[in-house]
Amino acid sequence: MKRIKVCGLKEPENLLGVSRLGVDFLGFIFYPPSPRCMQLERLPEACLKAPTLREVRRVGVFVNARMEEVLGKIAPFELNGVQLHGEESPEYCAELKQIWPPLEIIKAFRIDASFDFSLTKPYEPHCTLFLFDTRSAGCGGTVRTFHWSLLENYRGQTPFLLSGGLGPENLEALLSFEHPRLAGYDLNSRFESEPGIKDLSRLAGFLQKLRAGR
Repeated sequence: MKRIKVCGLKEPENLLGVSRLGVDFLGFIFYPPSPRCMQLERLPEACLKAPTLREVRRVGVFVNARMEEVLGKIAPFELNGVQLHGEESPEYCAELKQIWPPLEIIKAFRIDASFDFSLTKPYEPHCTLFLFDTRSAGCGGTVRTFHWSLLENYRGQTPFLLSGGLGPENLEALLSFEHPRLAGYDLNSRFESEPGIKDLSRLAGFLQKLRAGR
């Protein structure tokens, strides 16, 4: 089964609800311009002690953040990984991995027809996963997909999560899409009742159909 990441969570009860759906990653965005930016200074103790949350990997999402900012979020949110969604260099990824070896590092790339997939190569030694998202003026949460046929040009060895407007509207296409390095899916804006709050019923129904189809 492919791995599932649900990103853009910022409210304790809602993120606990998502954790009960058997997903693999919960994503907390630490990027102030985003309407999904996490406002809490730390996760409440009740959240951290919840059995379902303990079983899910928690990923902090950063955009061109200072190293100190990233490191400062690890303990309060007990992060297992970081997703770098800006222009972070391979050297930045290497330094972060050296400072905190247990971290799973996910490097995001924004894809359009002009993207050069050879740019991913220098990141491979330092990243556990890549994430391929739709290129836009902002950083994620666009409700837009890119042409997945472009991923035929990705011939790297690092597994990737597919992102960018995934939801019930494109479930059939998603089930038919194959790639040897496809590791899972990143879900966000198409499952929201408002930015940062996921519709648990809608998400649960989608996950059931996705798992059945796979």
